[in-house]
Amino acid sequence: MNIQAMAQDVPVEGEHSVEGIDFITSGDQYLTFLLAEEQYAVDILCVEEIRSWEQPTKIPNAPSYIKGVINMRGIIVPIVDLRLKFSIGHANYLETTVVIVLTYQSEDRSRTIGFVVDAVSDVLNVEQADIKPAPAFGGCVGQQYIDGLINSENKVVTVLNVAHLQQVEKHRLQS
Repeated sequence: MNIQAMAQDVPVEGEHSVEGIDFITSGDQYLTFLLAEEQYAVDILCVEEIRSWEQPTKIPNAPSYIKGVINMRGIIVPIVDLRLKFSIGHANYLETTVVIVLTYQSEDRSRTIGFVVDAVSDVLNVEQADIKPAPAFGGCVGQQYIDGLINSENKVVTVLNVAHLQQVEKHRLQS
């Protein structure tokens, strides 16, 4: 193969090829999901995996929104139901219910936690300039958990702050 032909096969920044499908991304990517028919998103780079719902091992005296823990390839992962944590609807575990496992790297360590959501929706490509600040009006999701809002087609998607989500059960257990 000549060098010019090889150069055509090397993706440039923002260009990817998966299973023969070429696509170009711009901006950051966010995984969107549903909680009680509302759209939320997290930075896709923090998503470790998406798992189907399975009953975790219960933890005695844990708050009701901490469903328990699972063993994920030797790592004990706490499972938090975001609907219960944020008081968004009732916790119904259906076929579409999944656990989004997020890993966040802070300056001193890595932290992995799973969040129960109603369903995974889509992946959005978003420029930072398109993420608008959330108004401070005191909704069910605390301001510290919100990075901003995205207008996507005919809906508004709330972008959640992964670093603060990783602390969600720690705040409650220490209070």
